Parts: sequence; structure tokens; C-alpha cells
Amino acid sequence: MTAKRFFIYGSLSEGMIHFSKIQNFVESLAFARIKATAYRLKVGFPALTKGGSDLVPGQLMELKGSELLKTLLDEFYGFNPLDPEQSLYSKEEVDVYVEGSSEPVKAYTYFLNPLKLPVNAALIPGGDWKKSIEDQPALTSKLTEKQMTYIQRLGRSTGREIVPIDLALYRELMNLELIVDKGRRLALSKLGQEVFRHLA
Repeated sequence: MTAKRFFIYGSLSEGMIHFSKIQNFVESLAFARIKATAYRLKVGFPALTKGGSDLVPGQLMELKGSELLKTLLDEFYGFNPLDPEQSLYSKEEVDVYVEGSSEPVKAYTYFLNPLKLPVNAALIPGGDWKKSIEDQPALTSKLTEKQMTYIQRLGRSTGREIVPIDLALYRELMNLELIVDKGRRLALSKLGQEVFRHLA
């Protein structure tokens, strides 16, 4: 197995909610930056778009290159190698500036398709998404165990299945704009689907 280099940021970074998905593949990691533009999504995690002059922080990871890992990362970012133009993210090779090194190295990273950038995404000045999360934690970290459990159950249910809910929890999730009431059944809102993706 050969190691593959990826620039990782956001929820897959070490210490973040999804690092456990890739930690068994990590051979080494180092603090690094790339030139990009960072946005804060409503769920609280960042998305990067190509271009811009901000040096956005993240980690350069040497990952064991397996087909399983490539598929896992592509699926996580909604990248379809057979239809890259319609994908949520693109996968690109970029210059990565590693802390303590003067020369950039090449690595792959995922950029959000600019056409899919939500209107409520907020530009992060300077690109420091870590500070943005420290100042205002991601929505997933503010949810109660009961709220998370319900979102996960609703996210995994089939369209016709009714997932029971009590009135207090219903109000909480409606106020957070995580569910929509379709009359006879509840469904996750777009934000709810994004939260589910970050909890799954």
C-alpha cells in the first residue's frame, strides 16, 4: 500500500467529530495551510472554495492509499469521479505549505463546487475556520443526546416510516430548523440533513 497525501480540514481534522472515520489510515500528519477561500456553513463546519489568497489552516496527512479510503473520502465530500461537474465537491491537487518548511508539497484536497455554495454560508475572514469554531461552536456540539438520537433515527428512516416524537422535542427541533412537518410525517430539513451527515 502506498501512502497518499491529502490536505484535510474541518470535521475530518484531528480532534474533530469525523477524525475517527480516517484515523486508522493516517500514517503521519503535520499542520499546514493552502491558498483558498473559507466559508462557514450553517451547520458550523467550513467549506473551502478554490481561489483566493487566504492561507487556510488544516493538516497534511499521509494516508494509506486504499480503494476503500478513496471511496470513503469521495462519498463523505459528495464527489462523484464519473460526474465531477455535478458533484458537491471537486477533488484537486494543490500546493500545501507545511509549517516549518519553505517549499510547498503537492497533495489532494476537496473544494466545494461554487454553484453549490449555500446562500447562508458566511465568508470566514482570513480563512481561519478553527477560530470561527472556537468562537462559535458547530451546531452538532450544541445538541442534546435526545436531539441527536432523534435526528439519526429520522435520517436513517425510510420516507414512509413515522418516527414518533414528543411535543417538547418537536418544538426544539422546529426552532433549530432541523425538521420540517409534512403533515402526516416529519422529515429532516436541509440543515437537518447536513447535521445528520455530520453525526452519521
